[in-house]
Amino acid sequence: MLAFLSAPLLGLLTGGDWNPADLSRTDVWAIVTSLAGGAAAVTIVALFGTPLAFYLARTRGRLSAVAEALVLIPMLTPALALGILLASVYGPAAPAGEFFSHIGLTLTNTPAAFVLASLYGALPTYVLTARSAFVEVPVEYERVARTLGDTQMRVFFRVTLPLAQRGLAAALALCWVRALGEFGVVLIIAYFPAGMPVQLWTDVQDLGIQAVFPLVATFLLVTLPVPLWLGLRARRLPA
Repeated sequence: MLAFLSAPLLGLLTGGDWNPADLSRTDVWAIVTSLAGGAAAVTIVALFGTPLAFYLARTRGRLSAVAEALVLIPMLTPALALGILLASVYGPAAPAGEFFSHIGLTLTNTPAAFVLASLYGALPTYVLTARSAFVEVPVEYERVARTLGDTQMRVFFRVTLPLAQRGLAAALALCWVRALGEFGVVLIIAYFPAGMPVQLWTDVQDLGIQAVFPLVATFLLVTLPVPLWLGLRARRLPA
């Protein structure tokens, strides 16, 4: 099984004569777009997705069930279909699109649109993974801290977050990969400026597989280290 999982990397290493430095100007801009847009999306997801994940982990009832269903819908919707639906909401002729355009924010084929697409790709994955991390934290520890005089906010930052850090690290790792690797939604509402997945698709159509190996290698280089580091760090953390 390990050999099977390693085969794609072997294909990259033995994929003919190519130079990692053979990146075109459009490839470089795609890298910048993905890194900047992905970092912005992950930051927003962590800030707003973490409270939502904690709410889902600690609340039971119809309202939380509806909230969880709303989190699941973007994840279960095919990416291309989701992109089309987002275009119908945030497009220039749509009410939401017109509203944002009036405040100088265009949400189709702009860097902001790239961040929006990455948010829809990464947020559900982060929230569900982070929720599982919070579920693993014993509620009794939080109750003890409350009886000692800590506020709910202090309990969250001093007790809950440290105990959930392994799972949250995994959630951030998956979020980073989804934000940088989202293709279907980005293809519909943020074709320009192209991120790395869209640029790879365009280059394959125009130049062939052999010509895109430098960008593929760069894509892996900027995508894999963060989740690998977070995952390995989580393994070293005390139980």
